[in-house]
Amino acid sequence: MKINIVKQFFLPLLLVIFAGCSTKKNTFLARNSHALSTKYNILYNGGVGFDKGVQTIKSNNDDDFWQLLPPEKMQLREDILSTSKPSNADFELAETKATKAIQKHSMNIGGRERNSQIDEAYLMLGKARYFDQRFVPALDAFNYILYKYPNSSKINEAKIWREKTNMRLGNDALVIKNISKLLEDRQVKNQVFADANALLTASFLNLEEKDSAVAKIKLAIEFTKVNQDKARYRFILGQLYQELGYKDSAIASYQSVIDMKRKAERKFVIQAHARKAALFDFQNGDFDLFEKTFDKLIKDRENRPYKDLIFHNYALYFDKQDNKKEARELYNASLKTNSKDAYLVASNYRNLGNMYFREASYPLAAKYYDSTLVKLNVKSREFLKIQKVRKNLDEVILYETIAQRNDSILTIVALNPADRTVYFENYIDKLKKEDEAKRVLEEKNAVKQANIDRNNAVTNSDPISNTTANSITRTSISPPTMPGIPSTTGNSTFYFYNPTTIAFGKLEFKKIWGKRASTGNWRNSAVNSNNTTDDSLSSNTENADKVEEKDIIVEQYTTDFYIKQLPTAAIAIDSIQKEQNFANYQLGIIYKEKFKENILAVAKLEKLLNSNPEEKLILPAMYNLYKLYEITDQSKATVIKNSIITKYPDSRYAQIISNLNLDSSLQENSPEGTYNKWYKLYEQEQFVLVLANIDPLITQFSGEEIVSKFELLKANTIGKLKGVEAYKAALQDVADNFSNTEEGKSAQLIINDQIPFLEKIDFVDTPSNSWKILYKVGLRDDKETKEIEDKIKLFIENEKLQKIYFSFDIYTADQNFITIHGINSKLYADDIAFVLADTDKIKITNTPIVVSSENYKVIQIKKNLEAYLALKK
Repeated sequence: MKINIVKQFFLPLLLVIFAGCSTKKNTFLARNSHALSTKYNILYNGGVGFDKGVQTIKSNNDDDFWQLLPPEKMQLREDILSTSKPSNADFELAETKATKAIQKHSMNIGGRERNSQIDEAYLMLGKARYFDQRFVPALDAFNYILYKYPNSSKINEAKIWREKTNMRLGNDALVIKNISKLLEDRQVKNQVFADANALLTASFLNLEEKDSAVAKIKLAIEFTKVNQDKARYRFILGQLYQELGYKDSAIASYQSVIDMKRKAERKFVIQAHARKAALFDFQNGDFDLFEKTFDKLIKDRENRPYKDLIFHNYALYFDKQDNKKEARELYNASLKTNSKDAYLVASNYRNLGNMYFREASYPLAAKYYDSTLVKLNVKSREFLKIQKVRKNLDEVILYETIAQRNDSILTIVALNPADRTVYFENYIDKLKKEDEAKRVLEEKNAVKQANIDRNNAVTNSDPISNTTANSITRTSISPPTMPGIPSTTGNSTFYFYNPTTIAFGKLEFKKIWGKRASTGNWRNSAVNSNNTTDDSLSSNTENADKVEEKDIIVEQYTTDFYIKQLPTAAIAIDSIQKEQNFANYQLGIIYKEKFKENILAVAKLEKLLNSNPEEKLILPAMYNLYKLYEITDQSKATVIKNSIITKYPDSRYAQIISNLNLDSSLQENSPEGTYNKWYKLYEQEQFVLVLANIDPLITQFSGEEIVSKFELLKANTIGKLKGVEAYKAALQDVADNFSNTEEGKSAQLIINDQIPFLEKIDFVDTPSNSWKILYKVGLRDDKETKEIEDKIKLFIENEKLQKIYFSFDIYTADQNFITIHGINSKLYADDIAFVLADTDKIKITNTPIVVSSENYKVIQIKKNLEAYLALKK
């Protein structure tokens, strides 16, 4: 009977419970049931996803300690304003759960929200969108909390998150205004206060107001309860002090990070040591303490992931003391750690390059700069700076190679035959010793590798094979790894599967038996190179030794090999001397102008003047030497000045050093002034005049940097007058002869990119809406040219043709065009040509050439008018 009563009341009871939990009724049961379900079910699961997403961001976004750290660790993507779907699955889960909580458990009754967890749902929704970097939707969520839930316990947190979003959107002034008002109007919790000041720090940094940022980050440090945030803020404070020039305060701030020890992430502690090391006082600092500190950091096993940075900063310490050996070792030690910090690796390469650069070891410096450029951001200023230095080194390396090679050749050529033979004999002895040392080292390494291979083979075999192998008597010499034959460390121990043991076996056989033919009864019949037979083992060995000795006599070990390569003709020797002199001149100028290495520049120019240089190099070399002596030796400067004035009184160099207050005419006659004058004539289409005068100008300024500019101007002028083929050849001359100058590189670029396109263009037979009429004429000032121009002008005025005009167009050196433009059809062009030929007052007797604009362009580029006329017949 009781069971029946329960059954009768069970269904109505359930209906009452469900009705009481409705989101439409403001009852105690409904409010609390929905709040509990929202908090402990939906928002809990969303919070798990959210926390996982935040952790992923922190682990995936590495801090760039080379820059000023942001108070919040989150790197922005390029699509920060995107309103698309979430890109992170964890934040998508958090957003989905927050949305579900709002949709299914919101109790908006009578204009008020009765579910106390809905504001939490909106806060999670906004934070998930924020960390997913969809800031506009995130801002909507935070604004909704402030609008609908003004009495929420999370209202201050929501305000801070809203301003964080505004800061990410670039509204820093608004952030400062709103957060400052929040802190003035209300008493907030310590952690909220710390977060607010951290946010103000970020906005002040964005506005470049570092003094205000310092004040706010101090408050964030004081009130935050999170140790990792405290370490981060202290490090940022140290960076700010360092940028503002407060060295002692910066050191104290970094030390406070170090003193946190395990309360701070290890990377912050190590980076603080690095920053503090960079501020070390090399005048009054405690050197012993510094070295003990870094020795301890290196020995600490906990610091192994950061040894790249520790070695680098220790190297900087020795580098600044000019302790080159220690610095190099530590820079290389840092590189050997295979650091993932690209800029740290680049810094190691750069600093090593700088060390070799200071030592004038330019080829080595160039290699390190090459490695530096690979690691640097191509858009950074530092990349551009090092790239420029590296390009300049190309010239130094080229000319140094030429100078050293030619100097060696000329020195040997100048020796008498006996001394020349002795020189090469000494060189051969040295070469043999080096080769022998190299061979011994290779044999040692080969034996070592062979032992490793043999041990691996024994280790990998089964126990029975091991026992058998150990019972075999072995030779005292282990088989070496032969050059070019890879060692085998596989599981197989079969003799003929291992190329190392095969090669060793062949070598041992040859040592014992000599050379034997691959025939039967080989033990008793040795066949030598003369097909003679000797059954004696000692005789075989002696013959093999003779063969070995014959093989060793290589051409490089004979003096004739080198002597026959020396130049003997006077013309060849003179050419080498000229090339060496030009290389020394270029090196002197480069060292003086680009690297400011005055001592090296003086040495090169002095060597040039003592080597019977060409006349065109003497005066510029003397002048540059005079400018260098003004810095290094005033007495020598006076001597060379007097020499220039006495020997070359009419030269512009004599005028320059005689009168430092140059008048305008002298400035115009300078290389730059002269070039600018002729370049203006080129722009005015005075191509014939420019081409006629440019070769004397090149001769006049021979040996100076301006020559490459004149050569490129010449090539461009040739292109205007002779067409694309001649243009290409002229550009190639510039690219070949001035490959290390900007003009040479520009010429090569034109050859690679533009010339192929120009060569491909050809006449077209397609409809066109632009046509021209050409009249072949001579020079601009010819009587015939002026007559035709006057007649065309008269025709245009009489017919009142506003869109028709004419021009004098350069074609070649002795043939040009008067060109009528503004014609939109061939029929109209033919009509105009007929009128010009048939009208009594005009009567132009020259044959008109009607051509489309497209084909006229081809005619001008390729200078192939005759080909066009032949095509039209």
